[in-house]
Amino acid sequence: MSIFDDLHASLEQAVEIKNGKLNHSKVTRYEVADVKAIRAELKVTQREFAGVLGTSVDTVKSWESKRRNPTGLTAKVLATIEENPSYYQVLATH
Repeated sequence: MSIFDDLHASLEQAVEIKNGKLNHSKVTRYEVADVKAIRAELKVTQREFAGVLGTSVDTVKSWESKRRNPTGLTAKVLATIEENPSYYQVLATH
């Protein structure tokens, strides 16, 4: 199963749970990612990073300044990228 299949399945399950069609079987919490360190390791700009993640530059800035924390699917994606930076390139090319 590819990362995209996994993320898509997770998103579908989240919608079903929210709509009351499915009970969640477990709750997974991710450590808050150090977004600035991840982005620095990838050697990408805030604009590039935001574009790949489908968010705004302001959101990336707020994560990096610790005013806000990534949540939900974004937290999972960032944890995956932090664990294996090559996933960023996979996301960037799709």
